[in-house]
Amino acid sequence: MFVSLRASCRTLTTRSFFLHAMSDTPQAKKQKLDQIKIIGTHNGTFHCDEALAVFLLRQTATYREDPAVLETCDIVVDVGAVYDESKQLFDHHQRGFTEVFGHGFETKLSSAGLVYKHFGKEVIANKTQLPADDPKVMTLWLKMYKQFIEAIDGIDNGISQYPSDIKPKYKSSTDLSSRVASLNPAWNQPSSPEIYDAQFAKASQLTGEEFLGKLIYYANAWLPARELLNAAIASSKNIDSTGKILVFEQFLPWKEHLFDYEAESETPESEKAIYVVYPDDGGSWRVQAVPVSSESFDSRKALPEAWRGLRDDTLSTAAGIEGCVFVHASGFIGGNKTKEGALRLAKAALEM
Repeated sequence: MFVSLRASCRTLTTRSFFLHAMSDTPQAKKQKLDQIKIIGTHNGTFHCDEALAVFLLRQTATYREDPAVLETCDIVVDVGAVYDESKQLFDHHQRGFTEVFGHGFETKLSSAGLVYKHFGKEVIANKTQLPADDPKVMTLWLKMYKQFIEAIDGIDNGISQYPSDIKPKYKSSTDLSSRVASLNPAWNQPSSPEIYDAQFAKASQLTGEEFLGKLIYYANAWLPARELLNAAIASSKNIDSTGKILVFEQFLPWKEHLFDYEAESETPESEKAIYVVYPDDGGSWRVQAVPVSSESFDSRKALPEAWRGLRDDTLSTAAGIEGCVFVHASGFIGGNKTKEGALRLAKAALEM
C-alpha cells in the first residue's frame, strides 16, 4: 500500500511487514517499527528511474518502507535537488549534477543509476546468493548497468542514443521507460494521489520483475558461457599452436564474451581468435569465422573463397577433407559431419 502525506512526497508501506507484525507482542511490534527505514520520492507523475530505484532499495537489508513525510525519510530518491551519498540523498535534477557510473560509462545518472551505483552490488549478492566480494558480483554489476540501467538513465535525462540529426526510421514506444510512463493516469482519467500511488506500485513492480529477469539470465546463462569461453581460450594452443581456433563442446553465445575478453586482456591483433568450432543441433559440427566486431557481418578471416557456396562431396573434394557439409556463400560459416573434420577445415583455412 502506498500513502501520500503531502504533495512533495510519496512514501511507501510494506504490507507484508504489517501483516506479520500483527501477530507479535506489543514490545516486538515496537522493536520492528523502530527498525523500519523510510524511502521517500516525489508525488504525482512518475518515471521509470524512481520506480526502479525504489524497487532496488527494497531488495537491500537496510531499507523498508513506512508512511512518513519527506524530511523524516531515511533515504530520498529523485527529489530534493541534492545528491549526497553520506546523507542518503539521491536526486539528479539539480543544476551542476554530472555524476556518471564510471568504469568507462559516460551517461549521466538518473535516480535509478545513482541507487544502483551505491546499492547494486548488495542487491546482486542477495539475489544470486553469492558472497559480496565474489568477482562474479562485480562482473554482473557492470553487465547489468550496461544492458539494463544505462538506458533508463539516458532516457530519463533526455540523452539520445544517436546524433539528433539522424532521423529514426520508426517509433519505439515499448521500452521499459515508455511502459512505465503509460501507467500514469491519462489526462482525462481520474488522478487522485491514491490512484497515482497505486499505479506507482505497479510501475515499481514492473521494473523490478524485468530487472530480476535480466539478472537471473546473466547469472545463470550469460556468466557460465563467459567461463566456458575463458576455458576455451586457455586451452586453445592445445588445439592449434597458433591459439587462433577455439573449440566448444556445446553451443554457447560466445561472441560478446570473446570481444569482452580481448578488450579486457588487451589481446594483440596477431593473437586474436580467427575461427570457432562447435556442435550444431543435428549432430554435425560448425566452423564459424570470428567477426570483426560483435555486430558486424564481416569476418576477421572468412573461410576460403574456393570453398564458398559448395556442399557435401563437392566441398569435400575442393577442401581435401572428408565429411564436409557446406560453406556459406559469404564464408562466415561452414560445417562438417565430425569434430575432427571441422577442426581440419579450420586449420586448413588458417593456412590459406
